[in-house]
Amino acid sequence: MAVCVALIGAGGKMGTRITNNLLKTDYNLLLCEKSETAAAKIRERGLEVVTAEEAVPKADVVIMAVPDALIGSVSSQIVPMCKTGATVLLLDPAAAVAGEVALREDLNYVVCHPCHPPLFGEEDSPEARRDFFGGVAAKQDIVIALMQGSEDAFRQAEELCRAMFAPVVNAHRITVEQMAVLEPAMAEVVAASAACLMREALEEAVKAGVPREAATAFMMGHVRVPLAIAFGVVDFPFSDAAKIAIKWGNERIYNPNWRKVFAPDQIRAVIREMLHSGREQ
Repeated sequence: MAVCVALIGAGGKMGTRITNNLLKTDYNLLLCEKSETAAAKIRERGLEVVTAEEAVPKADVVIMAVPDALIGSVSSQIVPMCKTGATVLLLDPAAAVAGEVALREDLNYVVCHPCHPPLFGEEDSPEARRDFFGGVAAKQDIVIALMQGSEDAFRQAEELCRAMFAPVVNAHRITVEQMAVLEPAMAEVVAASAACLMREALEEAVKAGVPREAATAFMMGHVRVPLAIAFGVVDFPFSDAAKIAIKWGNERIYNPNWRKVFAPDQIRAVIREMLHSGREQ
């Protein structure tokens, strides 16, 4: 018998991506969407939308494809409806680390997140090379953690996650806490802010009179080379002059205590801000 999967938030961006991939499989997929606008778009594709009250009690796995800030309230509604032994699959560690997921002792909880296609990955088709998020054509890894429950449930969830984010090369098993180190701390607090800093640097070059086309071409190439050197993709080092410039930049751009963002209390603090900022507005 096919594994029954209830997808909560099927009409959102992530829900749509998951739907597209799981429709290619033998999973018995039940699509749940509360937004009438999003539900209408699902029906326009010839797909059926069912209520959570109908889908969740039947489901072997319930995927929570809803925004992080809503996981607490949505899980409090969904979890009581789950059948004993079902698995609740979360797509981000934030709510789990913050303790905002409704829990039941007789359920399994797994957290999974895509790594996204690697910057220096080799892809054969133009479609794959333009698949920056993954789950369409480009190969990617995933990270996955067993928050609570059995190894059998974990293996079932890993198989499902591989289908959701296909094509998947490796599934790296880590803990929920380690996943929070990766995101938000490493990938968003550090890497995404550094990416935005690079964009701001480009704008400063344009303000200084450099034509935008020239500045963009120069930045795109000069981002790729140092990343290749820093991550060991190529076998040559930074030049001596570049090392001086890097040291100069480190001393003037970065807070010398920046590594504190990886402290557990700082990770929990940024997660709280991500989940609750603006909620009272």
